[in-house]
Amino acid sequence: MTLVMGMLVVSFAIWGIGDIFRGFGRNAVAQIGSTEISIEQFRNYYNDRLTQLGRRLGRPITPDQARALGFERQLLGQFVAETTLDERARDLRLGIADAEISRRITSDPAFQNLTGQFDRQRFEQMIRQAGYNENSYIREQRQLTLRRQIALAVSGEVIVPQVALMAFDRFQNEKRNIDVALIGPSQAGDIPEPTPEALAKYFDERKASFRVPEQRQVTLLILSADEQARWSVISDADARDYYEKNKAEFSTPEKRQVGQIVFPNAEEARAAQERIAKGLSFDDLAKERNLSDADVDLGAVTKSQIIDPAIADAAFALKEGEVSAPVQGRFGNVLLQVKSIEAGSQQAYEQAADAIKRRIADQRARAETNALRDKIEDERAGGSSLAETAKKNNLVARTIPAIDRSGRDAAGAPVGNLPAGVDIVSAAFNASVNAETDPLQLPSGGYVWYEVTGISPSRERTFDESKEQVAARWRDDEVAARVKKIADDVVAKTKAGTPLAQAAADAKAQVQTVRDLQRNKPGQNVPPATLDAIFRAPKGVAVDAESARPTERAVFVVTDITEPKLDAASGDGKEIADTLRRGYTEDLIGEYVARLETEYGVSINQQALNQVVGGAAN
Repeated sequence: MTLVMGMLVVSFAIWGIGDIFRGFGRNAVAQIGSTEISIEQFRNYYNDRLTQLGRRLGRPITPDQARALGFERQLLGQFVAETTLDERARDLRLGIADAEISRRITSDPAFQNLTGQFDRQRFEQMIRQAGYNENSYIREQRQLTLRRQIALAVSGEVIVPQVALMAFDRFQNEKRNIDVALIGPSQAGDIPEPTPEALAKYFDERKASFRVPEQRQVTLLILSADEQARWSVISDADARDYYEKNKAEFSTPEKRQVGQIVFPNAEEARAAQERIAKGLSFDDLAKERNLSDADVDLGAVTKSQIIDPAIADAAFALKEGEVSAPVQGRFGNVLLQVKSIEAGSQQAYEQAADAIKRRIADQRARAETNALRDKIEDERAGGSSLAETAKKNNLVARTIPAIDRSGRDAAGAPVGNLPAGVDIVSAAFNASVNAETDPLQLPSGGYVWYEVTGISPSRERTFDESKEQVAARWRDDEVAARVKKIADDVVAKTKAGTPLAQAAADAKAQVQTVRDLQRNKPGQNVPPATLDAIFRAPKGVAVDAESARPTERAVFVVTDITEPKLDAASGDGKEIADTLRRGYTEDLIGEYVARLETEYGVSINQQALNQVVGGAAN
């Protein structure tokens, strides 16, 4: 699962940051009201966000690349926006109880084990991998929650205009039927062979398109945790030992449907208990106090899901249907009733064995991978090549003799079996020959080391080298020109009154009917370029459009248009409404934050910013 860290992403245009760049405190990058963002704070924030982005892209982002893309401004804008909301939360004296933060963390699916229970070991491991300790993670979750409180207060319940809903619904769900004729090489007829002079002239006019691209020789060393786990044999004894030590992971805890009535003092609680003892039902007592089901019913909960330990102990000591004595809880004096009991269960070892063995194999593989990683890094630091390093550690390094920026080899064919989830091609083309590089991290666990061992620079091909390619491309251009002329003739005949079927037949093409086309759902062999033209064309008018290949054209007539019936409460209509609502909400929050920044005052120290990012900001 993906662990989404505490960060409010505000999707709005970064304010005019260039207008507020000026020097002030030497050790601060920015000041928002009375709050300063120190150089160290922003450096940690900047490096963390670049690392996270690099992991998503599957390749590291160099400082030069980050500056070229203006990341320092974007990330500083984000940090300032978050700090502004934190400043507002302090002004409003907003807070959140420790118990609520605890509830949010323990109910996060990312931190739960196979049976859906909170797993502290998993929690600690995941936050540590993300660069947090427990205190810093809790602190960030608290800040995130407070920012969300402010955002919800500002945006409220946004109402999406009906006109916008209808426009988006029509764009997404409108359907069209067409009659279409494909004009291609079979309609173009025979193309005479070109003369050598014609080919040479064609080549001279297009030399740049026939260049040999830069190619690199690359050595790869792939260390995959998944691959290591495949070969790990786990004994029944080890699996059973894990089961016995972690039985709670494979159990479903008892659940109870608990009702709760809170009283302002112990005297009222005791008086209510006495009335119940004399025959008043728990539900009738709740009605007397004007309490709804939502006020009383805690739901079907496990003991660990009840935040207050005193309430939890009392509820799980009762029999089904029994009402408790008054219990002193955190929020008052309480009477409890257990409506029903759902017994817990324990998964047998035999049922859990396969999952346990996979988990142990995965844990061992990751440990072995990390140990091998350290050995490989030590060898690399000592000056060994990847090939030498692989041999010393009984691993296999792979050499790719030639690869270009598009991932093709010297013959123009795609290089196969490249590691999935990382952009090894871009990484190799950003590296120097024989330079030591940081490994790329595989999404499923593991690493890819790469080493550029040679570069063949881009160069112009001679005519003799390119002769076959030149001839093929010349022929395609000739076919494309003929096909375009035939398509134009078919369109002209149709507009003059000839039915499309007859005009196509004259061109030795057939008409097909395609139904229920939608803008964002290409189908029935209709390529995106043709689909775009179909939804821009008026009904009943012949149109010539691009097709799937340069040597093919599509001549079509829209025969029917079906407008969708909007239902904003379900299906696509609800999805569109939710998407628009999110967009409007983000705009409102953006405007609010921009106003707060003006109110508090924002100053940026350009010199300190340069110190963090290693150069002048763009």
